[in-house]
Amino acid sequence: MTLSADDVSWSAGGAEILKGVSLTVQRGEFLGIIGPNGSGKTSLMSLLAAIRRPKSGAVLLDGAPIGSLGRRAIAQRLALVEQQAETGERITARQAVELGRTPYLGALSPSSPDDDRIVEAALQNVDMAHLAGRLWHTLSGGERQRLHIARAFAQEPEILLLDEPTNHLDIGHQISLLDLVHRQALTVVAALHDLNHAAMFCDRIAVMQAGRLVALGRPQDVLTEDRIREVFGVDVEIEQDGEGICHIRFLTRRSPARIKAVRLEDLSAMGA
Repeated sequence: MTLSADDVSWSAGGAEILKGVSLTVQRGEFLGIIGPNGSGKTSLMSLLAAIRRPKSGAVLLDGAPIGSLGRRAIAQRLALVEQQAETGERITARQAVELGRTPYLGALSPSSPDDDRIVEAALQNVDMAHLAGRLWHTLSGGERQRLHIARAFAQEPEILLLDEPTNHLDIGHQISLLDLVHRQALTVVAALHDLNHAAMFCDRIAVMQAGRLVALGRPQDVLTEDRIREVFGVDVEIEQDGEGICHIRFLTRRSPARIKAVRLEDLSAMGA
């Protein structure tokens, strides 16, 4: 199953947020979307998830306009994990994950033992089975985010969309969660902030800048020192290991004159 954006544009409040973006996510690949704040990453994700309709262009699911499909049909093929998704309901962690089975249940049909098995496996996958009985409002932001991932797994989609999924996780859970997602038999599109995470886990990377797609390709081809400087305004050094994975080191901008002046001030303060 493929997911494509065909020359999509989108506006809000009179401002053009996305400008003629085209890309196709191939079956089984992990596509990362990177770019500075305001570059259009979240807006593009919302179009791919059919939450919003493009002003022009089209989003296609297996070649068909995604807007022509019903919500249930979309939800059985595609799952979205947003940056923030909260509820005021008094539900348990397990009940939050059970929501992933909704696209497969009728109005009067209860969940089956097979549904229960899928929910339990999803909880185990994100290391939250031991908290299944906890109420939602008693959980930390990181625990809630892991449950959102579990809910998406329980949905059994072919395509998983993740909008900055590691925002509320500590570094250990960031790596383990992305590794878990990477090992699933899924097509994945993930908007990511951490460039090293994108280099480590993505098959291809799409670079957004000011609402436009400015680069698309393998991490080692896209993540160059010049492009990162141009798009993000930071200086970096990039090394590739034996497997071709990029390792990015961010540099601070300190002029030699300023460093020299600070050192002279330090010496003066010591009575030199």
